[in-house]
Amino acid sequence: MDYNSELFSGMVLFCAVVEQNGLSAAAKKLGHTPSHVSKEVARLERRLGIRLLNRTTRKISLTETGKIYYENARRMVTDANIVETRIQSLGDRPFGELKISVPVIFTHGFINEWLPEFVELYPDITLNVDVSERKVDIIGEGIDLLVRIGTLPISDFMTRVLLHTPMITVASPDYLEVHGYPRHPHELANRSLIDFSSRSLTHTWAFQSPKRQKISVGVNPIFFCNDASMEKAMAQAGSGITRLPLLACERELQSGTLVRILRQFEPDPAPVQLVFPSRKNLPAKTRAMIDFLVTKSS
Repeated sequence: MDYNSELFSGMVLFCAVVEQNGLSAAAKKLGHTPSHVSKEVARLERRLGIRLLNRTTRKISLTETGKIYYENARRMVTDANIVETRIQSLGDRPFGELKISVPVIFTHGFINEWLPEFVELYPDITLNVDVSERKVDIIGEGIDLLVRIGTLPISDFMTRVLLHTPMITVASPDYLEVHGYPRHPHELANRSLIDFSSRSLTHTWAFQSPKRQKISVGVNPIFFCNDASMEKAMAQAGSGITRLPLLACERELQSGTLVRILRQFEPDPAPVQLVFPSRKNLPAKTRAMIDFLVTKSS
């Protein structure tokens, strides 16, 4: 396929000359000078290798080949205008496939309850939800919207904080009964720990003192994975201590299957963030989901 930018622009200009019955009238219609239009018509004829117009100082007429070219060019220009009109009419209506990626814990805590309402509100949007904690290639995988918890690396993508959730340290009552309650973050060095595998390779947990001084604790987990739900299950089973967003384990804390420890050393709450490629020309379907999630979380 020839992607020469002159191809279609030449058609548009030539059709205007024919329909306006002259170079000057076409130039006025298109916002060009008559000399520019004349040069472009001459360039079109050179590219095609044939004369399309018979020109005098007062009028123009189509050659036989010019008539054939005009009839076909007019049809293509008309079709292109129809396509653009249709696309513009769809611009403000949320529709199409919306591909989002959300963490497992956010799905269980919020999305599962919220999405039925979204589907009812936007019947023309087809949801494609990737439930995972993995690192995704937003552009390569065609992700429209990404939800992630915690501080994200600097990138060219746009972000919006949806809410904040405390990062808490938890263990099962059985584990704590056997091994005792740690009183300070540094005591974790001698405990069985469960960590999230996508965190830094050095495996450090951040805390802060009651006076808001930062405390960084190096940890050596006995188990780590990229699924916060599995972290939680291992902690509930008494395998060790782990750290989770509060939104991931509120029910377990209420039921008593997990216990919140080192509360006075908890760091500032972690952001739950929306990530999307760009604000410019943001598809209506993506805007609809962003607005929906912001409303539901407020």
